[in-house]
Amino acid sequence: MNLPFLEWKRSPWGKATAGQWRYALRNTLAMCLALWVAFVLQLDEPYWALTSAAVVSFPTVGGVISKSIGRIFGSLLGAMASLLIAGCLNDPWLFTLSIASWLGLCTYISNHYQNNVSYAFALAGYTAAIIVFGTVNITDTQQIFDITQARVCEVITGILCGGLMMMILPSTSDGATLLVSLRRMHLRLLEHAAMLWQPEISLRMRTSHEGVIGQILTMNLLRIQAFWSHYRLRRQNNILNYMLHQQLRITSVISSLRRMLLNWPDRPENLAAVLEQLLNELRVPTTDKYRLAHILVTIAPQDPTDYRHRAFFLRLRHFCWLYLRCTRWLQRLESATQVSDIEPPRVTSLARHTDSVEAAYNGLRTFLCILIGCAYWITTQWDAGSSALTLIAISCVLYSSTPSPIKSITTLLKAVSLLFAFCFVMKFGLMIQIDDFWVFCAFLFPTLVTMQMMKLQNPPYAPLWGQLIVFMGSFLAVTNPPSYDYQGYINDSLAKIAGVLLAGLAFQILRPSSDKRKSRRIIRALRRDFIDQLSKKPQQSESQFESRIYHRISQLNQSLDQEARTWLLRWGVVLLNCSHVVWQLRDWQTRSDPLAAVRDVCIHCLKGVMTEKGVQHASLDATLQELQRMSNTLAQHPEQAARDLAGLIWRLYCSLQQLQQAIIPPEAITAPTPG
Repeated sequence: MNLPFLEWKRSPWGKATAGQWRYALRNTLAMCLALWVAFVLQLDEPYWALTSAAVVSFPTVGGVISKSIGRIFGSLLGAMASLLIAGCLNDPWLFTLSIASWLGLCTYISNHYQNNVSYAFALAGYTAAIIVFGTVNITDTQQIFDITQARVCEVITGILCGGLMMMILPSTSDGATLLVSLRRMHLRLLEHAAMLWQPEISLRMRTSHEGVIGQILTMNLLRIQAFWSHYRLRRQNNILNYMLHQQLRITSVISSLRRMLLNWPDRPENLAAVLEQLLNELRVPTTDKYRLAHILVTIAPQDPTDYRHRAFFLRLRHFCWLYLRCTRWLQRLESATQVSDIEPPRVTSLARHTDSVEAAYNGLRTFLCILIGCAYWITTQWDAGSSALTLIAISCVLYSSTPSPIKSITTLLKAVSLLFAFCFVMKFGLMIQIDDFWVFCAFLFPTLVTMQMMKLQNPPYAPLWGQLIVFMGSFLAVTNPPSYDYQGYINDSLAKIAGVLLAGLAFQILRPSSDKRKSRRIIRALRRDFIDQLSKKPQQSESQFESRIYHRISQLNQSLDQEARTWLLRWGVVLLNCSHVVWQLRDWQTRSDPLAAVRDVCIHCLKGVMTEKGVQHASLDATLQELQRMSNTLAQHPEQAARDLAGLIWRLYCSLQQLQQAIIPPEAITAPTPG
């Protein structure tokens, strides 16, 4: 009988690559080592060390370090909170309000911030829940302190074992991944420009624009990981920030050139060929300004009154110089050594935006869910209430920030149900007959390796396998000394399933905001920030505002509401193009007072058009007509400064002109693709 699925090459081990073997072995060894060290240290619940090692498993060194720091800080903070709540509050209802408030606060902060801060406060929330709900029947403060200390020791043991195995079996370099990603994105910007500078409008253009923005912002996460794992890149963190800002600026310039092309009726016939030639030349690593200028001169404006041609030419030249400067900085970064001292212009980190309203709403959901769960526990005196409340806390805190919490809850429910059956057989069929740690590891090790392989080789089911690996320790409940309570296992497992179901019910009743509502809130925030840009002393610099806009646009990248994504992208592009013109107008110098007055009128016109609530319909058309009239008038002025100002005003017209599409409510039309 031929059974193909039993062949070695078709098995998870036979299909695994060298990288997958290294990842699976590293994480499995870290989990088994953490369990052994916890037994050696005589910790009472070693399975928390196993779980902690599983949680910090990350494919890169920087990710492990970054995640471990957040986990240690969050565990210590949660432990301190648990000591205050469990050790000082004996009244059950005061206890309930305290733990519900703490978990709601941690949910809010973890949603409000990102990266390590978010992860640390999420850990602080459910670490406190694990300790507090497990010690609810203990009144001795010293015993509560001992249990808290043991939980923190188990967590840190798992983290240290994970870090040790990452040093012994290191993965791919964060720095190499970041540099390769920067180079690929640098080349992709040219492909993106070639697409956007076509006259037609297509859905592919919008998707490409969103993709470019999302990838640049994702590289900021790679930068953070490389910062923790590479001394050389830590010294050059400023140039990495500078490169990301420059790539965002190039994206903005590409978009503004598209707006100008769409509003330029009498373009030169050879423009398309010259643009293609320029992009091909920019792909050459050894190109320079002389070779680029030799191509640019073929479309240089000849008529001094043609302000459109001159404005486009200057903007295109700015794009070429900007891209060339970015190429040279990237080459210097790639060739830098450990002691290289590279000093680019200082910039801040990419600005970030969080939806405070949504974060507060998620915190309220967690508070109410814990409050109701504790009230039921107190009223019924449920023996397994601690297990249910622990899973409720973990689900509400962790999944409130995910794009699809219901899907995550469903995955967790599948994992918990499968672990209930699997661990029952493993615990009462196998573990009860084993009295030696190494015999148990002989079975656990291949099981974990296989599960890690399945996670890597089946991307659609990777979240499920990840949940199975992380939560397997809490179901096996490897304690010191071992405990095999059949009834307790059944009750606790069913309580965990009930806890996940209650969390899912909470997410169904108090649903996260729809993408359309989020889009409107983000657009309102975009307009509010843009109004600040029009003031004499804006709170944000040009680059900070730019990165803030792009970060907000990326928040709906995973949305299935195409209309909401379209409107958010359109508003972001319009306001960003307008802000660049405003900064150029603000920096524009002239000795002519009348021209300075015209510039001030342009900025004032924007204040009349734009408010936090939206576009002023009555003044938009009049403003566009006035901008067009001013451009045509200044084009006939004898001074070159006046004709340059006419070009800037025309660029402002090109950007604002797209707002005419935003007058009709999005519910009434199918929103066209933005340029």
